[in-house]
Amino acid sequence: MTDIKLTSFAAGGGCACKIPPGELESAVAGLVGTADPNVLVGLDDGDDAAAVRIPNGLAVISTADFFTPMINDPYDWGRVAAANALSDVYAMGGTPITAINLVGWPREKLGLDVLREVLRGGMDVASEAGISITGGHSITAPEPTYGLAATGIVHPDKIMRNDAAEAGLPITLTKPIGVGILNNKHKATGEVSQAAVDSMTTLNRDAAAAAVAAGVRAATDVTGFGLLGHLYKMCRASGIGAELDFSAVPAVDGAMEALAEGFIPGGSRRNLDWVRPHLDSDLSEEDLVFLADAQTSGGLLVIGEVPGYPVIGRTVTGEARITIR
Repeated sequence: MTDIKLTSFAAGGGCACKIPPGELESAVAGLVGTADPNVLVGLDDGDDAAAVRIPNGLAVISTADFFTPMINDPYDWGRVAAANALSDVYAMGGTPITAINLVGWPREKLGLDVLREVLRGGMDVASEAGISITGGHSITAPEPTYGLAATGIVHPDKIMRNDAAEAGLPITLTKPIGVGILNNKHKATGEVSQAAVDSMTTLNRDAAAAAVAAGVRAATDVTGFGLLGHLYKMCRASGIGAELDFSAVPAVDGAMEALAEGFIPGGSRRNLDWVRPHLDSDLSEEDLVFLADAQTSGGLLVIGEVPGYPVIGRTVTGEARITIR
């Protein structure tokens, strides 16, 4: 397995292979479905998952997330993909209860022994989350793809969502950013960043529990659209603005050095291009790319203070713009 270069089988990798945010919004514009009064969170504001009211005073959370490999080790890729998919449940304030595998596999190019390692990684993270993987679906595909469809539960009064942010509150980030840059370097050079792997495979369970306990009503996870993209989406959905303190934004060890060496994912540049019209900043282009870096299995972006995690800015009244100092 150590000789396999999974990243060579895919044009993109991780959440950086997402369809760019502007293009995706154009594709889904107006597709809101039927008006079901039990849908508490649906398609309207691009939230992390759907939340639907069910009997016994609960809501079920439903989400799916999958992507092509961003690292070469099959087992670690499976771990990252599973942690990333479960993050959508945690970002809504929920508790995962089960998940199923989603697999696309170029079986004539990659053996099923490699796939088994990917699935083992996903299962180990699911076990860490206290749930079972209870099935799945697979197809033959030109690029290797793996992820989960995850189901969770939450009390309707505890849901954290994109459109519930209020002005005048701290902005908390629960993981450092920069894994997209380090993954880009890994694909180009083969150099493994253990700091990036450790960050991507850490569940957002504890951070979500701390946020819910602190009474937070608005949160999302930072993934393919980068810190700036996800913050802008929250501001737009909630009708507020935000101020960021660049010096307070934590970086994964080695990320700034890799950025200076020129390892910038294309997805990060697309993110910056999309959000740039909504920014006020004198930062360098390099620093802005860092803030727009396409994360995979990133942390929670929380509107409110969460004990034990860094505050990186504050929400403000006004239009959906981000001022960076």
